[in-house]
Formats: sequence, structure tokens, C-alpha cells
Amino acid sequence: MDSTFLNRLRKNVAHRDKWAARQRLTAYRVYDQDIPDYRFSVDRYADHALVVEYRRRGTGDEQRAAVLAAVQDVMAVTPENIHTRTREPKPWGQTQYEKLDNTGARLEVQEGDARLLCNLTDYLDTGLFLDHRTTRLRVGKEARGQRVLNLFCYTGAFTVHAALGGALTTTSVDLSNTYLDWARDNLRLNALPDAHHEFIRSDVTRWLRQARGKVWDLIILDPPSFSASKKMEGTLDIQRDHGVLVEDALALLAKDGVLYFSTNFTGLQPDVRRLSGPGVQELTPASIPEDIRNRQVHRCWRIVRT
Repeated sequence: MDSTFLNRLRKNVAHRDKWAARQRLTAYRVYDQDIPDYRFSVDRYADHALVVEYRRRGTGDEQRAAVLAAVQDVMAVTPENIHTRTREPKPWGQTQYEKLDNTGARLEVQEGDARLLCNLTDYLDTGLFLDHRTTRLRVGKEARGQRVLNLFCYTGAFTVHAALGGALTTTSVDLSNTYLDWARDNLRLNALPDAHHEFIRSDVTRWLRQARGKVWDLIILDPPSFSASKKMEGTLDIQRDHGVLVEDALALLAKDGVLYFSTNFTGLQPDVRRLSGPGVQELTPASIPEDIRNRQVHRCWRIVRT
């Protein structure tokens, strides 16, 4: 391998490590497919590194080995603390395989005031989506005294930030017991009392209809792009279903309350009836953190119920 990748990684790490220290972050991206011939992302998770290869025809073992060697050298990470993933294009409606191992190993990282648990071995995703960090921090600042609802809560990072920000109560809904248990562990890690935080295992699309009549002041709606879980009623297709999801979430929102809706399906054609007009603001690309080079990694809206 020529020195192109090595030099870029060295330059990025020198800048990002200092930047992250100022931001009180120990989980952040240092390389994001900056060079077209090196289709990798490299994330630091405390004293570990996660290297994701975006596979295409022509990527060879020699380049892959050289990238890993550069990460070990430049980031001062031991070989056993370098974790790898491969992402390949999948047809729409075919999800990436999630479970890779069963080590149960968790690593604590810092995100501002929040302490969060990540797993770099067992799943394709780590339990923390770095590209939503800006919105999480924003929710934390807006949560004081608010009743907060986190839909498709995953491992509860939004819930932790809301609770640390002074939320009156939080309600976290997800279909996965694994992720709900992970979310509970994240709250306990931050010494947050269980009495103020409710966890509900349910198909969110069904639960939204069942919850009619209840009210929250701040709602986070971050659904997957597609889901065909056997535990669900039917399937979830974000292009087809996002308008109804937003409408059902708004039905639970107090007057002058705020709904954050985000999606990683960047090809979304927004439902103009629900995602335009007074009170609706698209935050993209300002919602994408500085360390994420891809400014189209997600889309995010802030909706105030007037």
C-alpha cells in the first residue's frame, strides 16, 4: 500500500483525538471513506477501534491488511482491540444479518455527560449510532421537566441523554428484549433511578394506536428503514409507512411539544402532508456530527405541535 491512506489516517487522528477530548467523547469517527480507493470507516471506541469495510469488487486482502496495520500503528490500538465488519449492498427489504457472536462483551464509552455501553463483537451495529450524536445532545438540552417518549429506542442512548438532562419521566418502547435490557443497563450505568423510567416491549406501530389518549412533551421517532420481524404485525417499510408513524406520534404529543423524526433511508420521499408546513424544520445536514464525513448518512426533522 502506498502512503496515501496512512498519511490521511495520521492527519485525521491527530485532529479528531484533540477535538473529541474537548467534546468529552470517547466514541467517534476518525476516517470515513475519505479516499475513494479506500472504502473503509474507522471509529475509535475508547481504547478499541472498529474498522468497517464497504465491500466492492476489487478490494483485496493486501489492502485490508495494510489498513488494519495502519490503524494499529497510528491509533495505538492493540491487535486484539481492533474489530472488523463488512457491509455489502443488500436488496431493499433484505436486512443485514445482526448476530455475529455471543461474547456478551461490553465496552463503556463517554458521550458528553452520558456513559454508554457498546458491543464491538456480537452484532453488526455496536449499540450506538454515532451519526445521531448531535440530536441526542440536543434532546438532552431540551428534556428538562419534560415527559419523554423514545420510540424504537434500541439501546436507549436517547433515553439516557434525556434523563441526564432532567426529564420528568421517560418511556422507551422497542420490540426487542435484548435491546430493552441493554437500555436498562445504560440507565443504571448513569445512576438513573428506575422509578422515573418505563420500558415497554411492543411493536411500536401497534403500540402507537393503543397509546392514544396519553401525552408526552418530547418524542423521538427513529425507526429502521425496513423490518420484517416475526414479532411484528406485517412489515415496516419506512417509505411506505413514515407518514402514518409521524401522524400517530404527533397524536401523543402535547401542544407546543416537540417530535424528532429521523431515518437512515436517505432516499426517502417525504410525505408532504406530515413533513412540511408550520412547525416543521428539517435539520439535515446540521444534525450530522462533524466527524461523520457523509453528510447524507441520515435525514432528521424537528416538528413542533402547534
